[in-house]
Formats: sequence, C-alpha cells, structure tokens
Amino acid sequence: MNDTRLNVLLIGSGGREHALAWKLAQSPRLKRLFAAPGNPGIAEYALLCALDADNHAGIVDFCRREAIDLVVVGPEAPLVAGLADALSDAGIAVFGPSKAAAALEGSKGFTKDLCTEARIPTAAYQRFTEAAPARDYVRAMGAPIVVKADGIAAGKGVVVAETLDEAIAAIDACFDGAFGDAGAEVVIEECLVGEEASFFAIADGKTAIAFGAAQDHKRAFDGDTGPNTGGMGAYSPAPVMTEAMIERVMAEIIRPTVATMAARGTPFQGVLFAGLMITAKGPELIEYNVRFGDPECQVLMMRMTSDLLDLLLAAAEGRLEGEMPCFRDAAALTVVMAAKGYPGSYKKGTPIGSLAAAQAVPGAEVFQAGTAITPAGLVSAGGRVLNVSACGATLREARDCAYEAVAAIDWPEGFCRSDIGWRALG
Repeated sequence: MNDTRLNVLLIGSGGREHALAWKLAQSPRLKRLFAAPGNPGIAEYALLCALDADNHAGIVDFCRREAIDLVVVGPEAPLVAGLADALSDAGIAVFGPSKAAAALEGSKGFTKDLCTEARIPTAAYQRFTEAAPARDYVRAMGAPIVVKADGIAAGKGVVVAETLDEAIAAIDACFDGAFGDAGAEVVIEECLVGEEASFFAIADGKTAIAFGAAQDHKRAFDGDTGPNTGGMGAYSPAPVMTEAMIERVMAEIIRPTVATMAARGTPFQGVLFAGLMITAKGPELIEYNVRFGDPECQVLMMRMTSDLLDLLLAAAEGRLEGEMPCFRDAAALTVVMAAKGYPGSYKKGTPIGSLAAAQAVPGAEVFQAGTAITPAGLVSAGGRVLNVSACGATLREARDCAYEAVAAIDWPEGFCRSDIGWRALG
C-alpha cells in the first residue's frame, strides 16, 4: 500500500463535516487537515481557513499553496455550482461529482428522467413549469400526492400532501418563490407506501460499492409529527436493509445510475445517497443526494472501522474496484439537538455548556453542527446545532448512551426528539 502522507482540505461547516473530520483524523496517512470554513468542533482536528466555497479560483490557489493532495466536499451547493470541475481542471484530486453529475441532486426532474431512461424503479411523476397545469394534475390524480421543488432547497422543498388543498398550497408556494430558483420547476409524484431508508454508495465514475444504510427522522417532533426538517436523528444499520435488499438496490438502482451517467459522458464520482422507499414490490428511488447525509453521515462514521481517507482517495483517482469499506457490527444512533423554534424562526447566540461532560459518556461523541465561539464560550449559530452520537452493541444500548450524553448538555434553548430509533426498537 502507498504510505505517502496526504494534505487534505475539507469543505463545509456542519455536523456532517465534523464527523468526516473526526474520521479523517484517524487515518495514519493524514499529514495535515484543513477545513473551510469549519466550526469550533472541527477545529480540534483541522486548521480552519476562511475560504469562500463560491470562490473557486481562491480555493484552487489555496490548494496549490498548501500542496493539497485531496479535497473532500461536504455539502451539495458547491458541487452543484461546479467546484469539483474547477479543482479537477487544475489537476487537484477531489472527492465529489462534477457539476453535470451533481444534477442528480440539483434537479429532481433530471433524476426522474434518468430513472425512466435506465428503467430504475421510482414513483410515477410529471414535471411542471407553471402553476395552473400543476394544479390541474393534482386535481386529476387526487391525494395523497408529493409536491417537490425541482432544485436544492435545504431539505425543505418537499411536501407529502395528504389533501388536495395541501398539494395546491405547496404548488403555489413553489411558484410564488418560497424556495427561490429551486421552485421555478415542480415535480409531482405518486405517494409511495412502505418503509423509508437512506442508502449510500461510493462511485469512481465506473465502479460503485455499497457504503452502508441508515434511517433518518425528518419530522421535528416525537412520533414523526410536526414539520419536515433537515433531519432530527438517525441510526445505522437500518433493519429493513438486509444483505439481499442491499444487493437489489445495487443491482436495480445504483449500478444502472452509474452506468447511465458514464454512458452520457458525465461519469459520477463521489457519494450516491439514495433516499429509498421499500415497498411491497421492492426498493424504489425517492431521490438522490450527491453527498453524505446529515445526520446519517454521523452514524456511518461512528461504525466505520476502515480508513476513510484511503477510500475517498481511491474514488477520486478512479480505482475503487476491489475496495470494500469495513464497519463494526455495533449499532450507532445520533440525536440532533436543535434551537427552539426550528425549523421555523429561532434565536442564535444562546450559550451551550457541559459538552465535556457529554463527551465523557463512554461510547458517545458530540459533533457540532451550528456553533460558534465567543469570548464567553460556545454558543448556538444555527437551527440544527449539535449531533449527539453513540455506538452500542445493540441499538437500544446506542440509544441509551446517546440520550445519557444529551442529558449532560446544558443548553436550555435547545430541544430534541426523545424517540430516535423508535421504529426499529418498537
């Protein structure tokens, strides 16, 4: 094995990036880790840099100056904007898809059309650029029905409408600008029935390998009630994703996607995060993301035993064939602590204490997602603020450990769900 030590730049500032930094820092091949912009938790493992992800030339210059061997792009927006293209064009290895390949997340309509072309199982759909025909379509189809803003909307552009009034309100919200440019086109789909799962694969443009599965909790409150969020917790492994189901997903969804993208001349390299519905007929694709999920990344990193840096570099360099990530049999669970009011309006700058006590709980890790350091100490700086994560021999052990760590944190302005993992435990 090549034992050259590597300089790595990690792009992003959330809990996903904190988990990636934590895992990358464990690699014996890591020389120096930089993060842009990072957060106070990431600063324990990386040198934080005030780089703007929109300034591609500035990032390329930084990589040349610091002899960066690999750039790992955490969030989707820089990928959809073409950051990976700028780095590749400059001869810098990057883990993450090109702008053309990132359309798998950047446009839900693009992905649905690819599913039609590649015969990938997914919900029946129609695409609309005007409100009136979209309203007519939902009236003809009836409810429940799913209304999606076509572009990226921070996980908030999807409405599972139980009534026609809800569906029409969602269509009007999109075309009235609630999601900006992301809502200029709307995708309307049949409502699939089954159990949701998050499945991850790593691809190098031609080869794809399974990376693991998790289940996310999107609703804000206990019992899967309240508004949709970016994710209030997750656990891994997902019981519904058996070995046989994983192979079906690879054969029916992931490999056809990678093959079709390659045949189109827009090979996909990076993470394929498939949001799935496991129906009576089998797995169906709800949507793709082109980066690690947040908070699913946190539980996958907690369980991973092999070298993340080696794997990401192999994908970036097109040599994934024969690679196989390793995970412990243990379960992992993460609880998101959010600012009161999220996903609506919430206060920033509220003090957070006793993180050290939470970190001291055996088996627990606290990944920071929306935090800042002030002279007075650590404060909140976002909606989803902390990801309290834990491993255990069983999911129940992991859950109990995570909630013990939650209880140790002193943050009166925060809240969390008390039932993460309830489906699997029930």
